[in-house]
Amino acid sequence: MSRFALLVSRGITRVTESALGPYQSAVIRIGFAATWLLFLLREYPHRQEMYGPDGPWNWDLAQQLIATNHSFTALMWSDSQVWFEIVYALAVLSSGLLLVGWRSRTMSVLFMVGVLSLQNRSVFMGDGGDNVIHLMAIYLVFTRCGQVWSLDAWRARLAREARARGERTGPDRVGPALWAVLGLALAGVTLTGRVGPGWLVFFWGLWAAQALWWVVGRRARTAEPRVLLDVFANLVHNGALLVIMAEACLIYATAGWYKIQGSRWQDGTAVYYPLHLDYFSPWPALSDLMSAHGTIVMVVTYGTVAAQVAFPFTLFNRRVKNVLLAAMMTEHAVIAVVLGLPFFSLAMIAADAVFLPTPFLRSLGGRAARARGGLFAGRGRTVPGPREQQERIPEQAEDTHVGFTA
Repeated sequence: MSRFALLVSRGITRVTESALGPYQSAVIRIGFAATWLLFLLREYPHRQEMYGPDGPWNWDLAQQLIATNHSFTALMWSDSQVWFEIVYALAVLSSGLLLVGWRSRTMSVLFMVGVLSLQNRSVFMGDGGDNVIHLMAIYLVFTRCGQVWSLDAWRARLAREARARGERTGPDRVGPALWAVLGLALAGVTLTGRVGPGWLVFFWGLWAAQALWWVVGRRARTAEPRVLLDVFANLVHNGALLVIMAEACLIYATAGWYKIQGSRWQDGTAVYYPLHLDYFSPWPALSDLMSAHGTIVMVVTYGTVAAQVAFPFTLFNRRVKNVLLAAMMTEHAVIAVVLGLPFFSLAMIAADAVFLPTPFLRSLGGRAARARGGLFAGRGRTVPGPREQQERIPEQAEDTHVGFTA
Protein backbone atom coordinates (compact mmCIF):
# COMPACT_ATOMS: atom_id res chain seq x y z
CA MET A 1 0.00 0.00 0.00
CA SER A 2 2.86 2.38 0.81
CA ARG A 3 4.38 1.72 -2.64
CA PHE A 4 1.09 2.55 -4.32
CA ALA A 5 0.80 5.76 -2.29
CA LEU A 6 4.34 6.68 -3.32
CA LEU A 7 3.52 6.15 -7.00
CA VAL A 8 0.39 8.27 -6.67
CA SER A 9 2.36 10.99 -4.91
CA ARG A 10 4.99 11.02 -7.65
CA GLY A 11 2.31 11.14 -10.32
CA ILE A 12 0.54 14.09 -8.72
CA THR A 13 3.83 15.92 -8.29
CA ARG A 14 4.80 15.32 -11.90
CA VAL A 15 1.58 16.68 -13.42
CA THR A 16 1.48 19.74 -11.15
CA GLU A 17 5.10 20.87 -10.93
CA SER A 18 5.59 21.58 -14.64
CA ALA A 19 3.89 21.69 -18.03
CA LEU A 20 4.92 18.40 -19.62
CA GLY A 21 5.94 17.99 -23.23
CA PRO A 22 7.14 21.56 -23.96
CA TYR A 23 8.75 20.50 -27.24
CA GLN A 24 5.79 18.40 -28.32
CA SER A 25 3.30 21.19 -27.61
CA ALA A 26 5.54 23.64 -29.49
CA VAL A 27 5.65 21.33 -32.52
CA ILE A 28 1.86 21.00 -32.42
CA ARG A 29 1.51 24.78 -32.28
CA ILE A 30 3.89 25.30 -35.17
CA GLY A 31 2.48 22.42 -37.22
CA PHE A 32 -1.18 23.35 -37.07
CA ALA A 33 -0.59 27.08 -37.36
CA ALA A 34 1.58 26.51 -40.44
CA THR A 35 -0.95 24.11 -41.98
CA TRP A 36 -3.86 26.49 -41.55
CA LEU A 37 -1.82 29.50 -42.69
CA LEU A 38 -0.66 27.76 -45.87
CA PHE A 39 -4.22 26.65 -46.57
CA LEU A 40 -5.60 30.17 -46.19
CA LEU A 41 -2.90 31.61 -48.43
CA ARG A 42 -3.34 28.97 -51.12
CA GLU A 43 -7.12 29.36 -51.15
CA TYR A 44 -7.03 33.15 -51.01
CA PRO A 45 -8.08 33.52 -54.67
CA HIS A 46 -10.99 31.13 -54.01
CA ARG A 47 -12.02 32.43 -50.60
CA GLN A 48 -15.28 33.92 -51.91
CA GLU A 49 -16.50 30.62 -53.35
CA MET A 50 -15.51 28.72 -50.21
CA TYR A 51 -16.53 30.97 -47.34
CA GLY A 52 -17.83 34.23 -48.79
CA PRO A 53 -21.35 35.63 -48.52
CA ASP A 54 -22.11 34.64 -52.13
CA GLY A 55 -20.70 31.12 -51.94
CA PRO A 56 -22.68 27.96 -52.86
CA TRP A 57 -23.50 27.47 -49.17
CA ASN A 58 -25.30 30.80 -49.02
CA TRP A 59 -26.07 33.04 -46.09
CA ASP A 60 -29.61 31.74 -45.46
CA LEU A 61 -28.53 28.09 -45.41
CA ALA A 62 -25.64 28.86 -43.07
CA GLN A 63 -27.90 30.84 -40.78
CA GLN A 64 -30.39 28.00 -40.54
CA LEU A 65 -27.64 25.49 -39.74
CA ILE A 66 -26.03 27.70 -37.09
CA ALA A 67 -29.43 28.21 -35.44
CA THR A 68 -29.75 24.43 -35.22
CA ASN A 69 -26.31 23.29 -34.06
CA HIS A 70 -25.35 26.51 -32.14
CA SER A 71 -21.78 26.40 -33.44
CA PHE A 72 -19.57 29.47 -33.33
CA THR A 73 -18.69 31.54 -36.38
CA ALA A 74 -17.95 35.25 -36.50
CA LEU A 75 -18.85 35.32 -40.21
CA MET A 76 -22.53 35.07 -39.31
CA TRP A 77 -22.45 38.38 -37.46
CA SER A 78 -22.77 40.25 -40.74
CA ASP A 79 -23.23 39.44 -44.43
CA SER A 80 -21.03 42.38 -45.41
CA GLN A 81 -18.19 41.75 -47.82
CA VAL A 82 -15.98 44.04 -45.75
CA TRP A 83 -16.62 42.00 -42.61
CA PHE A 84 -15.75 38.79 -44.44
CA GLU A 85 -12.42 40.24 -45.57
CA ILE A 86 -11.65 41.42 -42.03
CA VAL A 87 -12.31 37.98 -40.53
CA TYR A 88 -10.26 36.26 -43.22
CA ALA A 89 -7.37 38.68 -42.71
CA LEU A 90 -7.49 38.19 -38.92
CA ALA A 91 -7.43 34.41 -39.43
CA VAL A 92 -4.27 34.75 -41.54
CA LEU A 93 -2.66 37.16 -39.08
CA SER A 94 -3.40 35.07 -35.98
CA SER A 95 -2.05 31.94 -37.70
CA GLY A 96 1.21 33.67 -38.53
CA LEU A 97 1.65 35.11 -35.04
CA LEU A 98 0.86 31.78 -33.39
CA LEU A 99 3.37 30.12 -35.69
CA VAL A 100 6.21 32.31 -34.38
CA GLY A 101 4.86 32.20 -30.81
CA TRP A 102 4.07 35.88 -30.27
CA ARG A 103 1.66 36.23 -27.31
CA SER A 104 0.84 32.56 -27.64
CA ARG A 105 -1.97 32.51 -25.10
CA THR A 106 -3.90 35.26 -26.87
CA MET A 107 -3.05 34.11 -30.38
CA SER A 108 -4.21 30.56 -29.63
CA VAL A 109 -7.66 31.95 -28.82
CA LEU A 110 -7.74 34.13 -31.95
CA PHE A 111 -6.46 31.19 -33.99
CA MET A 112 -9.36 29.10 -32.72
CA VAL A 113 -11.81 31.91 -33.55
CA GLY A 114 -10.47 32.07 -37.11
CA VAL A 115 -10.64 28.31 -37.63
CA LEU A 116 -14.16 27.96 -36.24
CA SER A 117 -15.45 31.05 -38.04
CA LEU A 118 -14.41 29.84 -41.48
CA GLN A 119 -15.06 26.13 -41.10
CA ASN A 120 -18.46 26.50 -39.43
CA ARG A 121 -19.53 29.02 -42.08
CA SER A 122 -19.31 26.37 -44.83
CA VAL A 123 -19.38 22.99 -43.15
CA PHE A 124 -19.36 20.96 -46.37
CA MET A 125 -16.11 22.44 -47.66
CA GLY A 126 -13.84 20.55 -45.30
CA ASP A 127 -12.25 17.10 -45.21
CA GLY A 128 -10.63 14.91 -42.58
CA GLY A 129 -7.69 17.26 -42.22
CA ASP A 130 -9.98 20.21 -41.57
CA ASN A 131 -11.73 18.22 -38.84
CA VAL A 132 -8.40 17.56 -37.15
CA ILE A 133 -7.46 21.26 -37.33
CA HIS A 134 -10.91 22.13 -35.96
CA LEU A 135 -10.41 19.99 -32.86
CA MET A 136 -6.76 20.83 -32.28
CA ALA A 137 -7.47 24.57 -32.53
CA ILE A 138 -9.73 24.19 -29.49
CA TYR A 139 -7.27 22.03 -27.56
CA LEU A 140 -4.37 24.43 -28.19
CA VAL A 141 -6.17 27.13 -26.18
CA PHE A 142 -5.62 25.09 -23.02
CA THR A 143 -1.94 24.33 -23.59
CA ARG A 144 1.16 26.32 -22.68
CA CYS A 145 2.46 25.93 -26.21
CA GLY A 146 4.89 28.85 -26.13
CA GLN A 147 7.40 27.47 -23.62
CA VAL A 148 10.06 26.81 -26.27
CA TRP A 149 10.70 27.78 -29.89
CA SER A 150 8.68 30.97 -29.62
CA LEU A 151 9.08 34.71 -29.40
CA ASP A 152 7.49 34.52 -25.94
CA ALA A 153 10.31 32.25 -24.71
CA TRP A 154 12.90 34.52 -26.33
CA ARG A 155 11.41 37.60 -24.66
CA ALA A 156 11.28 35.86 -21.27
CA ARG A 157 14.92 34.81 -21.62
CA LEU A 158 16.02 38.36 -22.39
CA ALA A 159 14.14 39.61 -19.32
CA ARG A 160 15.81 37.00 -17.07
CA GLU A 161 19.24 37.86 -18.40
CA ALA A 162 18.60 41.55 -17.80
CA ARG A 163 17.54 40.88 -14.21
CA ALA A 164 20.60 38.67 -13.69
CA ARG A 165 22.77 41.61 -14.73
CA GLY A 166 20.98 43.80 -12.22
CA GLU A 167 19.14 45.80 -14.88
CA ARG A 168 15.57 46.96 -14.39
CA THR A 169 13.06 45.79 -16.95
CA GLY A 170 10.12 47.98 -17.84
CA PRO A 171 6.54 46.79 -17.45
CA ASP A 172 4.87 44.89 -20.25
CA ARG A 173 2.64 47.36 -22.09
CA VAL A 174 1.70 45.28 -25.12
CA GLY A 175 -0.01 42.51 -23.14
CA PRO A 176 -2.37 44.74 -21.13
CA ALA A 177 -3.15 46.83 -24.23
CA LEU A 178 -4.02 43.71 -26.21
CA TRP A 179 -6.11 42.42 -23.30
CA ALA A 180 -8.03 45.73 -23.10
CA VAL A 181 -8.73 45.84 -26.85
CA LEU A 182 -10.03 42.29 -26.89
CA GLY A 183 -12.11 43.00 -23.79
CA LEU A 184 -13.78 45.93 -25.54
CA ALA A 185 -14.43 43.79 -28.60
CA LEU A 186 -15.90 41.02 -26.44
CA ALA A 187 -18.11 43.54 -24.62
CA GLY A 188 -19.42 44.83 -27.94
CA VAL A 189 -20.21 41.29 -29.10
CA THR A 190 -21.95 40.58 -25.80
CA LEU A 191 -24.14 43.69 -26.01
CA THR A 192 -25.23 42.89 -29.57
CA GLY A 193 -26.24 39.36 -28.58
CA ARG A 194 -24.48 37.74 -31.55
CA VAL A 195 -22.89 34.93 -29.52
CA GLY A 196 -24.65 32.23 -27.56
CA PRO A 197 -24.43 32.17 -23.74
CA GLY A 198 -22.17 29.11 -23.66
CA TRP A 199 -19.55 30.71 -25.89
CA LEU A 200 -19.80 33.99 -23.97
CA VAL A 201 -19.03 32.22 -20.70
CA PHE A 202 -16.08 30.51 -22.37
CA PHE A 203 -14.57 33.69 -23.83
CA TRP A 204 -15.19 35.84 -20.75
CA GLY A 205 -13.66 33.08 -18.61
CA LEU A 206 -10.48 33.12 -20.70
CA TRP A 207 -10.36 36.92 -20.57
CA ALA A 208 -10.82 36.98 -16.78
CA ALA A 209 -8.22 34.23 -16.27
CA GLN A 210 -5.64 36.26 -18.17
CA ALA A 211 -6.45 39.32 -16.06
CA LEU A 212 -6.09 37.29 -12.86
CA TRP A 213 -2.73 35.91 -14.02
CA TRP A 214 -1.43 39.42 -14.72
CA VAL A 215 -2.66 40.89 -11.43
CA VAL A 216 -1.28 38.06 -9.30
CA GLY A 217 2.04 38.13 -11.11
CA ARG A 218 2.56 41.81 -10.42
CA ARG A 219 0.59 42.67 -7.29
CA ALA A 220 0.81 39.60 -5.06
CA ARG A 221 3.07 40.17 -2.05
CA THR A 222 3.92 36.50 -1.63
CA ALA A 223 4.70 33.70 -4.07
CA GLU A 224 1.85 31.41 -3.01
CA PRO A 225 -0.90 32.88 -5.25
CA ARG A 226 1.36 32.69 -8.32
CA VAL A 227 2.37 29.14 -7.43
CA LEU A 228 -1.29 28.14 -7.14
CA LEU A 229 -2.11 29.62 -10.55
CA ASP A 230 0.98 27.99 -12.03
CA VAL A 231 -0.06 24.59 -10.70
CA PHE A 232 -3.57 25.03 -12.11
CA ALA A 233 -2.16 26.06 -15.50
CA ASN A 234 0.09 23.00 -15.51
CA LEU A 235 -2.85 20.72 -14.76
CA VAL A 236 -4.89 22.24 -17.59
CA HIS A 237 -1.95 22.00 -20.00
CA ASN A 238 -1.16 18.41 -19.13
CA GLY A 239 -4.82 17.44 -19.37
CA ALA A 240 -5.11 19.07 -22.80
CA LEU A 241 -1.95 17.32 -23.97
CA LEU A 242 -3.40 14.00 -22.84
CA VAL A 243 -6.61 14.73 -24.76
CA ILE A 244 -4.59 15.52 -27.91
CA MET A 245 -2.79 12.19 -27.60
CA ALA A 246 -6.05 10.34 -27.02
CA GLU A 247 -7.60 12.11 -30.01
CA ALA A 248 -4.76 11.04 -32.30
CA CYS A 249 -5.08 7.44 -31.08
CA LEU A 250 -8.85 7.54 -31.58
CA ILE A 251 -8.48 8.82 -35.14
CA TYR A 252 -6.17 5.97 -36.10
CA ALA A 253 -8.05 3.28 -34.20
CA THR A 254 -11.45 4.14 -35.69
CA ALA A 255 -9.99 4.54 -39.19
CA GLY A 256 -8.26 1.17 -38.95
CA TRP A 257 -11.23 -0.75 -37.59
CA TYR A 258 -13.60 0.74 -40.16
CA LYS A 259 -11.18 -0.26 -42.92
CA ILE A 260 -11.14 -3.83 -41.68
CA GLN A 261 -14.88 -4.06 -42.37
CA GLY A 262 -14.47 -3.07 -46.04
CA SER A 263 -14.20 -5.83 -48.63
CA ARG A 264 -11.60 -3.94 -50.69
CA TRP A 265 -9.36 -3.58 -47.65
CA GLN A 266 -9.83 -7.24 -46.87
CA ASP A 267 -8.76 -8.41 -50.34
CA GLY A 268 -5.83 -5.96 -50.44
CA THR A 269 -6.94 -3.79 -53.39
CA ALA A 270 -8.33 -0.67 -51.66
CA VAL A 271 -5.30 1.53 -52.42
CA TYR A 272 -5.61 0.78 -56.15
CA TYR A 273 -8.86 2.70 -56.72
CA PRO A 274 -8.04 6.22 -55.45
CA LEU A 275 -4.86 6.11 -57.56
CA HIS A 276 -7.08 6.05 -60.66
CA LEU A 277 -9.42 8.89 -59.69
CA ASP A 278 -8.70 12.12 -61.53
CA TYR A 279 -9.40 14.14 -58.39
CA PHE A 280 -6.65 12.29 -56.50
CA SER A 281 -4.10 12.02 -59.31
CA PRO A 282 -2.01 15.19 -59.59
CA TRP A 283 0.82 13.04 -60.98
CA PRO A 284 -0.87 10.40 -63.21
CA ALA A 285 2.42 8.81 -64.22
CA LEU A 286 3.40 8.28 -60.59
CA SER A 287 -0.04 6.89 -59.72
CA ASP A 288 0.13 4.47 -62.66
CA LEU A 289 3.60 3.36 -61.63
CA MET A 290 2.47 2.53 -58.09
CA SER A 291 -0.77 0.80 -59.11
CA ALA A 292 0.93 -1.27 -61.83
CA HIS A 293 2.51 -3.56 -59.26
CA GLY A 294 -0.04 -5.67 -57.41
CA THR A 295 2.41 -6.57 -54.67
CA ILE A 296 3.02 -2.92 -53.81
CA VAL A 297 -0.72 -2.23 -53.71
CA MET A 298 -1.35 -5.23 -51.44
CA VAL A 299 1.53 -4.38 -49.06
CA VAL A 300 0.46 -0.72 -48.75
CA THR A 301 -3.18 -1.70 -48.23
CA TYR A 302 -2.54 -4.25 -45.50
CA GLY A 303 0.27 -2.18 -44.00
CA THR A 304 -1.99 0.85 -43.64
CA VAL A 305 -4.67 -1.12 -41.80
CA ALA A 306 -2.15 -2.89 -39.56
CA ALA A 307 -0.38 0.35 -38.65
CA GLN A 308 -3.58 2.22 -37.81
CA VAL A 309 -5.03 -0.58 -35.70
CA ALA A 310 -1.77 -1.31 -33.88
CA PHE A 311 -0.63 2.26 -33.24
CA PRO A 312 -2.51 2.90 -29.93
CA PHE A 313 -1.11 -0.34 -28.51
CA THR A 314 2.49 0.47 -29.48
CA LEU A 315 2.54 3.40 -27.05
CA PHE A 316 3.53 0.93 -24.35
CA ASN A 317 6.76 0.13 -26.19
CA ARG A 318 8.86 3.18 -27.04
CA ARG A 319 11.00 1.59 -29.73
CA VAL A 320 8.11 0.00 -31.60
CA LYS A 321 6.14 3.23 -31.30
CA ASN A 322 8.94 5.31 -32.80
CA VAL A 323 9.37 2.93 -35.74
CA LEU A 324 5.64 2.86 -36.46
CA LEU A 325 5.40 6.63 -36.00
CA ALA A 326 8.13 7.19 -38.60
CA ALA A 327 6.34 4.84 -40.99
CA MET A 328 3.01 6.64 -40.57
CA MET A 329 4.56 10.07 -41.07
CA THR A 330 6.26 8.78 -44.21
CA GLU A 331 2.94 7.41 -45.42
CA HIS A 332 1.28 10.80 -44.93
CA ALA A 333 4.08 12.47 -46.85
CA VAL A 334 3.53 10.02 -49.72
CA ILE A 335 -0.22 10.71 -49.61
CA ALA A 336 0.49 14.44 -49.87
CA VAL A 337 2.46 13.93 -53.09
CA VAL A 338 0.76 10.99 -54.78
CA LEU A 339 -2.87 11.77 -53.93
CA GLY A 340 -2.53 15.57 -53.86
CA LEU A 341 -3.70 16.00 -50.25
CA PRO A 342 -0.97 18.21 -48.75
CA PHE A 343 -3.02 19.89 -46.02
CA PHE A 344 -4.64 16.69 -44.82
CA SER A 345 -1.18 15.12 -44.60
CA LEU A 346 0.32 18.14 -42.83
CA ALA A 347 -2.51 18.11 -40.28
CA MET A 348 -2.01 14.42 -39.54
CA ILE A 349 1.78 14.78 -39.31
CA ALA A 350 1.28 17.67 -36.87
CA ALA A 351 -1.03 15.49 -34.78
CA ASP A 352 1.49 12.65 -34.85
CA ALA A 353 4.19 15.02 -33.61
CA VAL A 354 2.79 14.84 -30.07
CA PHE A 355 4.35 11.36 -29.84
CA LEU A 356 7.82 12.34 -31.07
CA PRO A 357 10.56 11.63 -28.48
CA THR A 358 12.00 14.64 -26.69
CA PRO A 359 15.68 13.83 -27.49
CA PHE A 360 14.85 13.83 -31.19
CA LEU A 361 13.07 17.18 -30.95
CA ARG A 362 15.93 18.70 -28.95
CA SER A 363 18.38 17.44 -31.54
CA LEU A 364 16.20 18.92 -34.27
CA GLY A 365 16.18 22.24 -32.42
CA GLY A 366 19.94 22.10 -32.05
CA ARG A 367 20.39 21.57 -35.79
CA ALA A 368 18.08 24.49 -36.52
CA ALA A 369 20.06 26.66 -34.10
CA ARG A 370 23.33 25.70 -35.80
CA ALA A 371 21.88 26.47 -39.21
CA ARG A 372 20.62 29.82 -37.97
CA GLY A 373 23.98 30.53 -36.36
CA GLY A 374 25.76 29.82 -39.63
CA LEU A 375 23.37 32.11 -41.47
CA PHE A 376 23.84 35.03 -39.08
CA ALA A 377 27.58 34.42 -38.71
CA GLY A 378 28.06 35.47 -42.31
CA ARG A 379 26.38 38.76 -41.49
CA GLY A 380 28.55 39.52 -38.48
CA ARG A 381 25.86 38.62 -35.91
CA THR A 382 25.99 36.07 -33.13
CA VAL A 383 23.26 33.83 -31.82
CA PRO A 384 23.17 31.32 -28.93
CA GLY A 385 24.54 27.92 -29.84
CA PRO A 386 22.48 24.73 -29.49
CA ARG A 387 24.19 23.68 -26.24
CA GLU A 388 23.48 27.06 -24.67
CA GLN A 389 19.84 26.94 -25.77
CA GLN A 390 19.33 23.47 -24.34
CA GLU A 391 20.70 24.58 -20.99
CA ARG A 392 18.17 27.39 -20.87
CA ILE A 393 15.12 25.39 -21.80
CA PRO A 394 14.06 24.34 -18.26
CA GLU A 395 13.86 28.03 -17.40
CA GLN A 396 11.69 29.04 -20.32
CA ALA A 397 8.33 27.89 -19.08
CA GLU A 398 7.59 30.15 -16.13
CA ASP A 399 9.49 31.68 -13.26
CA THR A 400 8.27 29.20 -10.63
CA HIS A 401 7.16 25.55 -10.74
CA VAL A 402 6.02 24.05 -7.47
CA GLY A 403 3.83 20.96 -7.52
CA PHE A 404 1.31 19.55 -5.11
CA THR A 405 2.44 16.34 -3.42
CA ALA A 406 0.04 13.76 -2.05
